Amino acid sequence: MRTKSEIGTLEVTSVGTQFPAEVLEIARATAEAVDAEGRFPSETFEALKAHGLLSFLVPGVYGGAGGSLADAALHCQALGAACASSAMILAMHHIQVASLVRHSAANGWHADFLRHLQRDQLLLASVTSEEGVGGSIRTSSCALERDGDEFSVTKRGTAVSYGAAADALLLTARAHPAAQKVDQVMVVIDRSGLALERTSVWDAMGMRGTGTEAFVVTGRGSISQIVPAPFAEIAAATMTPVSHILWSAVWTGIAGDAVNRAWNFLRARRKPGETELPQGALILAEAVEVLQMAEARLRTAIAGFEWDSNAAPNFAGAAFDNGLKTSVSEACLHVAREAMTVCGFVGYARSGEFSVARHVRDLTSAPLMIANSRMRDGAARLLMAQRPQIGLGSV
Repeated sequence: MRTKSEIGTLEVTSVGTQFPAEVLEIARATAEAVDAEGRFPSETFEALKAHGLLSFLVPGVYGGAGGSLADAALHCQALGAACASSAMILAMHHIQVASLVRHSAANGWHADFLRHLQRDQLLLASVTSEEGVGGSIRTSSCALERDGDEFSVTKRGTAVSYGAAADALLLTARAHPAAQKVDQVMVVIDRSGLALERTSVWDAMGMRGTGTEAFVVTGRGSISQIVPAPFAEIAAATMTPVSHILWSAVWTGIAGDAVNRAWNFLRARRKPGETELPQGALILAEAVEVLQMAEARLRTAIAGFEWDSNAAPNFAGAAFDNGLKTSVSEACLHVAREAMTVCGFVGYARSGEFSVARHVRDLTSAPLMIANSRMRDGAARLLMAQRPQIGLGSV
């Protein structure tokens, strides 16, 4: 069970025995340096690897923990309260692992790769973005070139998070040079078959440790490294819904820590025996309401996700997934801003026990990670085709 604070389940300090407190302590201790220096949170990931947490979603048959998506979300929320960049990288890694486990684990090469991942605690990243496709991960310009049992590919990725630190990349491309842009495959390329040429530097307002840079990625390997399922299936059944669940877990963790800092600020200012509500208490109460509603929506999404089924959601289900991302991203940013209002200038400060400046900066990225306007446009089109999922028994 999660440790509860005095205001509910917003402050997560441990997640049973599966998420060691040591990892959270390291993440908290290094979060300011990761943000200030805009660097990869290496200390946190060494700790995650030491505890075998990068193979948390890998099934036991391959040596992993065989953990659930619900517990992975709890891990991401807990880490989000300590270091947002660390949590977002962990979430993105879990998304890649889930894609492999659900769509290629029975394949010989990929089964061996999952064992390798567990044994060496490999960090996975993705290259789904590309120049010239308008930000859509469901189209590709580059294509796999096949030569017998080997392939090669060159892709100009525009947003490759922590690519320089990853041990392997999951890259999307057209299945062959004559394929349509939407006829995509995903291929796993480890460091032995990779060359990266950095073409941009990450110096962002928030999520500064994620290192979301542009690279020219050149890869080669065996055609057995190609995930057997079409990327369209992977994206619809796994990558999109799991991304929105785990991203939302990270965001609620960040917002929860902001709320707890605001709560601590009000408690510290209140004099013994005082009965009047301190200034900012009503703002805090509203922020807690908004965050609890976001967490409730996230719990609904987790409960409705069927790990053992690779079936893609229907139109209404896909619209629900989009709505999870748009609603939680905006709610959590609102909550962090309200926490800053409660704390005033000590919240606005770059550091200190009541500072929520980093929280606001990190959460400002949330509505931008796949722009919410685009997500709502997609949801609106889906809902013109099928009745929305509403009602207490709908999910």
